[in-house]
Amino acid sequence: MDKDATLRAMRLLFVSHSFPPPDAPLSNMGGMQRVATELHEALGERDDVAMHTLALRSSWKWVHVKAVPFLVSLAVRLGREASAHRADTILFTSMTTALPLLIAGPALKKKGIRLAAIVHGLDVTDPNPVYQLAVRRVCGMLDAVMPVSRATGEELVARGVPRERVHVVPNAVDLDRFEGVAASRAEPGRLSIAGAPELPEDAFLLVTVGRQVRRKGFDWFIENVMPKLPSRVFFWLAGDGPERENIEAAIQRNGLQRRVRCLGKISEEDLVELYRRGQLFVMPNVVVPGDMEGFGIVMLEAGACGLPTLAADLEGIRDVIDEGVNGWFAPSEDADAFASRIEALLEDPSGLRDASRRTAEYVTSTFPWDRTAERYLEVLRGP
Repeated sequence: MDKDATLRAMRLLFVSHSFPPPDAPLSNMGGMQRVATELHEALGERDDVAMHTLALRSSWKWVHVKAVPFLVSLAVRLGREASAHRADTILFTSMTTALPLLIAGPALKKKGIRLAAIVHGLDVTDPNPVYQLAVRRVCGMLDAVMPVSRATGEELVARGVPRERVHVVPNAVDLDRFEGVAASRAEPGRLSIAGAPELPEDAFLLVTVGRQVRRKGFDWFIENVMPKLPSRVFFWLAGDGPERENIEAAIQRNGLQRRVRCLGKISEEDLVELYRRGQLFVMPNVVVPGDMEGFGIVMLEAGACGLPTLAADLEGIRDVIDEGVNGWFAPSEDADAFASRIEALLEDPSGLRDASRRTAEYVTSTFPWDRTAERYLEVLRGP
């Protein structure tokens, strides 16, 4: 960075408890973690940002243990780090990461430091009453709150955040990870994923990726939609989580062991292969009080690979899917609507190919990180 650029640069303190360890980048990489790490990279490439970072780097297994001492230490470190590096703006990558403002916030405000936080969904809706009280107090100290979707923004407004301080900034996708994948979908080849069985030649593969929690609706989809579909429709799920047993039980109850498979956590290479060879991505979310789908980055990943999405019409998903462009909506928990759309796509392979091309074009032009990083900076610079 040249001297003039340094003088003009925003002095930003970037704070996150969501970074994976450097030697195991896939050990903690959900949607919130993707946003934190990829935004950090995008901002780090800019000449108009002088960035210093405070981050917890941990695998998912240990993050809940390590997060508490990290957040407690932040309450002391924030003021010291802001002064040492003369930060004029502090960005927290989630509402949880911003909790130390309960202690450090008043002193930082007196110094005139601009405080901002990204908000994803559950980090504002978690129903614990003590946590909700903390969220309201933290929101009162933030100069800008950046929800990843309109639905998350409304949750903030419902908690008393003035609308003028709420700035929706949709998530983005690292297009370099999936460069050339959409174009290669037309190439002949069988799906090859470690430990997965070979599919029949006429198989129509539905795929999904994500942490297996109730709101994702995976067990509902297996129980209510898969039995309605022809036998050549398969459903593969990548990811793990507390609902794994319920998902496996639904598979067993409905005799779907041949057609539905839980892949567990898979490598980056296998993830790309799954996106490349799947015919349709599904997001069959259901309403869960106290939880919500803030956005759904996996739909962008799939879309960058030319894989359109069929999704439940609710919450932050609405900011990802443009109906008929990169996917379609079905009412949440409407099994007939989900099944009808899938059967229509089964009978229209040329239409599905057109949808694949539209999807890749839409996602790559609408959700690149350079555009999203610029939007963050517009908000951080203030009015």
